[in-house]
Amino acid sequence: MFDRQALAILRPAVTAMGAALAQGGVRANQLTVAGLLLGLGAAVCIALQSFGSGAVLILLSRMCDALDGAVARQSQPTDAGAFLDIAFDFLFYASVPLAFAIAAPQQNALPAAALLAGFIGTGSSFLAFSALAAKRKLQSTAYPDKSIYYLGGLTEATETIAVFLAMCVWPQHFALWAYGFAALCALTTCTRILWGWRAFQ
Repeated sequence: MFDRQALAILRPAVTAMGAALAQGGVRANQLTVAGLLLGLGAAVCIALQSFGSGAVLILLSRMCDALDGAVARQSQPTDAGAFLDIAFDFLFYASVPLAFAIAAPQQNALPAAALLAGFIGTGSSFLAFSALAAKRKLQSTAYPDKSIYYLGGLTEATETIAVFLAMCVWPQHFALWAYGFAALCALTTCTRILWGWRAFQ
């Protein structure tokens, strides 16, 4: 819901940093891999109940995720790089609820499962719409720099990262955050299915 506003605010700084990294020889795919490794490191920290470290690594991971596209646009973005970026994002998002379930199975396993189910709904509806949008050669005016059609919703990357950070700050309330965000994911999934049905009829 807030991705467009967040991108507009961060774009000048991210573009400048991406240009500097590209000039220094850093490649976009290196940042994509680093983002995944940092994200999985965050999950390990959370599983070990080191929630502060997990929050820091989440922020660093998402910084890499923002910068890889900026670096790629300094030359020529590739489909292979875009594929890695999207696939690694989904792996990262799935790792965090799993980590909280490992940290406290009795309290967190069921809400983590509910949140993962919510992520499956938002992820599958997002990718299904993108695949058919590409088939019909549709272009996203909201996210013209993205390699695939980005369909918005209530629960986008900005909201997800904010909730992950809140979970790290208040881990004792993980169930509340997880169930609440899973409900928002369900609403996002329903709206995307409705939009897709109308768009492709």
